[in-house]
Amino acid sequence: MVESLRLFCQHISFLIMIYGGRLGIRLGNSLPCFTCPYVSGCAGHCYLMVLQRSSVGFQTAFDIFFSGAVFNILWPFAVFLLFFIPLSKLWCSWICPFCLVQDWISLVRKKFYIREMILTRKTRNNIKPVKYILLVLLITIPLAIANFNLHSDWALPFCQICPGKPILPLFQGNWSYFHINYTNGITMAFSFLSMVITGGMLVGMFFRERFFCMFCPMLALMHLLKAISPVRFEKKIHTCTGCGNCERSCPVDIPDVHLEKVKKNVLTQDCMGCMSCVEACPADHTLTFKWFGFRLFSSSRSYLSRKWSQK
Repeated sequence: MVESLRLFCQHISFLIMIYGGRLGIRLGNSLPCFTCPYVSGCAGHCYLMVLQRSSVGFQTAFDIFFSGAVFNILWPFAVFLLFFIPLSKLWCSWICPFCLVQDWISLVRKKFYIREMILTRKTRNNIKPVKYILLVLLITIPLAIANFNLHSDWALPFCQICPGKPILPLFQGNWSYFHINYTNGITMAFSFLSMVITGGMLVGMFFRERFFCMFCPMLALMHLLKAISPVRFEKKIHTCTGCGNCERSCPVDIPDVHLEKVKKNVLTQDCMGCMSCVEACPADHTLTFKWFGFRLFSSSRSYLSRKWSQK
């Protein structure tokens, strides 16, 4: 089953990302997933930190192109693309450690038979722009450090409030990021905001599958670059039965796949490539994930029948 394979890949990736550095595994600092540099001995970390750092200290184009700094900006981005292009959003549901943590939290809720929080379609649509706003802010705030003489403690604004910073180190027994930093007003405000956001996200992740992913700026960046990836998610409109299984099975309740009546490409901005909708589709080859034109996984009535017979 694809779900079992995905969970296996997630757990192996989690072990590599969180503990791999202790075994000499070095994947660099431009990974397209949430693996945090604040985890001691991690195998590599999220590109968003490098993206923020590359925005600091450049007031003019001259600073960038004639100081050699352009290399420091373009090289990490090129490495990010080398990682991102082959797998696109499959990084999210198949590799990202923070996505697995969210799945663990949701599993606890399901074990206690607690119902999932329901968000209306209007609410979900209102949330969609947040990830893009965060992406813009994590670039523009570091730029403002030089241009508007902001204090250097404004650097790495997203990392300072990201829930991954206090949560992921817990898996190495490190609780040190669950605190308020009183060094100065800026750090105190950021650390307080971090605790509020982390608490809110933990509650949200308990009552809603992959709650953080709705706000994730990495997902926004990956969606902006999806056209250059060989991963495609396609729908055959004429064979769709309109059953709605795809929307009901989606961890983030994406309605677009179900509602699409014209476009062949249904890889939407919130889609993370978990393929749950493809597993749930009863129409043969109606939903298909492709890689370089080759079929990775396609919907099948017989597959769905076998899956339900095993439950």
